[in-house]
This record gives sequence, structure tokens and C-alpha cells, in this order.
Amino acid sequence: MPTQTYISLLSPVLFWDMDKEQLDAERHSAHLIQRVLEYGTLNDWRLTRDYYGLDRIARDCKQLRTLDPMALSFVCAMTDTNKEDYRCYKLRQSIPTL
Repeated sequence: MPTQTYISLLSPVLFWDMDKEQLDAERHSAHLIQRVLEYGTLNDWRLTRDYYGLDRIARDCKQLRTLDPMALSFVCAMTDTNKEDYRCYKLRQSIPTL
């Protein structure tokens, strides 16, 4: 599937703050995956899974600084990975609580 076709099939609500015509699905993959996990529909998830594959999704998510805890749990369950392997989880654990 071509990049622009994939992006055009995603929900418009995911792009409320950007021009989706200027997005490149390969260059901005981590950002797109994060948006879909946090704000997308089930159909958006299926499109993203089919476009990138579970290995690429896990690899990109492991490098994210932030990811919603529910989205992190979902991606861990879908890719059979541990949340301790994700940068966002490690950063959250290192922040001292009062």
C-alpha cells in the first residue's frame, strides 16, 4: 500500500494539529504509530498493523519518550513484549514521587 493511501485511510481526528499531506509514513512512523495507539479507532489500529507489522510497531514504540499506559499495555500484549523494554516505561519509573 502506498504511503499516501495509508495516511488517507486513517481517521482525520488523528491529524488535528498537522497537515497530513506533508506526512511521510516511513519518516514519521513512530509519531503515526503513537497517534493511532493513543487516539485511533480499531480500524486505524488494523491499518497500522497491516502497514508496518508488529515488529516495526514494537521497535518504534520502544524508543518513544511518552506513551499512554493503556496504549503501552496494549502494544505489549499485541507484540508479546515486556513493558520494561520500553523507554517510556523506564522514564516513568525513574521519576520520583512525593
